[in-house]
Amino acid sequence: MESGCAPEAARDTAPAVTLFICTTCRAPGNDAPPDAERDGARLLASACAATVSDGVAVVGVSCLANCKRALSAAMVRRDGWTYVFGDLSPDSAADLLAGAALLAGSQDGLMPWRGRPDALKRGMVARIPPLSLPKETR
Repeated sequence: MESGCAPEAARDTAPAVTLFICTTCRAPGNDAPPDAERDGARLLASACAATVSDGVAVVGVSCLANCKRALSAAMVRRDGWTYVFGDLSPDSAADLLAGAALLAGSQDGLMPWRGRPDALKRGMVARIPPLSLPKETR
């Protein structure tokens, strides 16, 4: 893992939700030189510069292997579902943080559809069940 940010409360305990942002992603059509700052790194910086909800940690990772749908991010909820998103823009930090807050506050470990930013509705790549998925929901 690379750098990231989290509110003070999330540093003391395991966060309810960890938002992973791919820092090596390039936006489609980005013809910048190979050594230029990546769009994913800019997205991470924007997320860290914003207000991060209690219970949410933001972490940069070097690759989420979702290159065909870059920019990419994943949200992992402790004892809940994991979401993978693509087709994000460098300006998607507020949407990602809003989604992470929704997921952290969810009673059932699922991100509610109502209130979810449009970028997270259109850009969802996968929803992965928790390892502890109750038998009645399988």
